[in-house]
Amino acid sequence: MRWATFTTEQHPSPLCGLLLGDMLHALPEGTGLIDILRTHGADLTEPARTAKESPFCTVPLSQATLLAPIPAPPTIRDFYSFEQHVRTARKQRGLDMEPDWYNLPVFYFTNPYATTAPEADVAVPPGTHELDYELEVAAILGGGGSNLTPEEAGSLIAGYCIMNDWSARDIQRREMKLSMGPVKGKDFATTLGPWMTTPDELADIAKNHAYDLTMTASVNGREYSRASLADIYWSFPELISYASRGTAVRPGDVIGSGTCGTGCIYELSLVHGSAEYPWLHEGDTVTLAVDRLGSITNRIVRGPELHELRPEGAAHATS
Repeated sequence: MRWATFTTEQHPSPLCGLLLGDMLHALPEGTGLIDILRTHGADLTEPARTAKESPFCTVPLSQATLLAPIPAPPTIRDFYSFEQHVRTARKQRGLDMEPDWYNLPVFYFTNPYATTAPEADVAVPPGTHELDYELEVAAILGGGGSNLTPEEAGSLIAGYCIMNDWSARDIQRREMKLSMGPVKGKDFATTLGPWMTTPDELADIAKNHAYDLTMTASVNGREYSRASLADIYWSFPELISYASRGTAVRPGDVIGSGTCGTGCIYELSLVHGSAEYPWLHEGDTVTLAVDRLGSITNRIVRGPELHELRPEGAAHATS
């Protein structure tokens, strides 16, 4: 099954619907994907039957404006799970792999308010000159719990979607020198979409710790990145289990895989040079595609002006 959240000219308030072929079969107004996850968990058989047999309306996909499957998730945790990406980035900076990476699937929380639709414009965040995309897959939870085993955690996955964890690398670099973050280097946009694909759609291509899904990223029509989700080191059930340790996960939570190998300009420019892989600028178009999950395309547009916190020269160290 593929579940989408969308609007139309006739229905400007978001609708949740089941995508069958090229038609969206909507559930009643006011019923969001997070609502059916909270009610039905990861098994969406019953709402799918309702959408098929007695839809609120049917809409051609071509006439719908897609939103993120869950426009404002309760939480978004983004992990660091592809060894190639981590190893390459560290090696180019003269660093060996940190041994604890193989024991702790670390993550950070990003901003649910900045969730971006799969075809929406993305504004350059104030003050950055090094805008980057990150090619990822995300799991959306249909249930919750605390201190879950990986087996328990895996049963909570309602589906998967593409995720672009946009990054302002120059801001991120400065923030993390202060032993905090990512903060403003990350929280301006996270694109999710184009819809949520349920795990049964992928069962026949299970491989290693995930699925044999080709992941690509293109900038202005030129392919930059190519990898497979099957290359992930930590499985999604392991990530969710770790996320639930000592706390709780809930329906609608988003679990990002982290960047795949070759999956961002930062990594590519370290290996091949910034002339070959320049940072993103206003007017660029970025497309991420994953087999069976679809594709998302975002155009970079001018962002808001940077407002300085203090007048020039006023900032100073205190004793």
